[in-house]
Amino acid sequence: MRPFDRALRTLARVVTPEEAHAHCDVPCGIYDPHQAQVAALTILRMNQLIRDLPKPDAHAPADEVETHDAKLGRFIASKEEHAEMCKRELRILWGDYFNPTHLEAHPDVHDLFWNAMKLASRTRQEVDIAAAEQLLATTQQIAELFWDTKGAQTQRVPTRHAVGGELVHPIP
Repeated sequence: MRPFDRALRTLARVVTPEEAHAHCDVPCGIYDPHQAQVAALTILRMNQLIRDLPKPDAHAPADEVETHDAKLGRFIASKEEHAEMCKRELRILWGDYFNPTHLEAHPDVHDLFWNAMKLASRTRQEVDIAAAEQLLATTQQIAELFWDTKGAQTQRVPTRHAVGGELVHPIP
């Protein structure tokens, strides 16, 4: 084994390398707004579930209160996780895909993404169905704009999930 390799192995035992997560910055050229839309739908659904979760009354047994609290905690955690996922997917599209040519054709790109990021933050911080619906509508607009840059027409397709709503897909 070469001295450099030994030194790296020794260093790796002393300092644990951090795991890195990244979208392909080759660039791979594979981008799609689908995940952002699904994340926005999930945020909306978690808001619906939080709204509809029956609150135990003051005299409810402890196990009923614990069940309520556990469900509420899971709904909130999922809402926040998907808000961050939505933001990540939007940042990738905004920062890695859209270029000056796209901006010439769609001068509102920056405002659209900036508003979507703010809405995703709001849905993470609050239980707000109206904000979640706005985020979904904005991700749908972004999807339509994205596919337009690729010369594809789009259609809105019902999700057929309990949340309702639609997803934007390119027409084959």
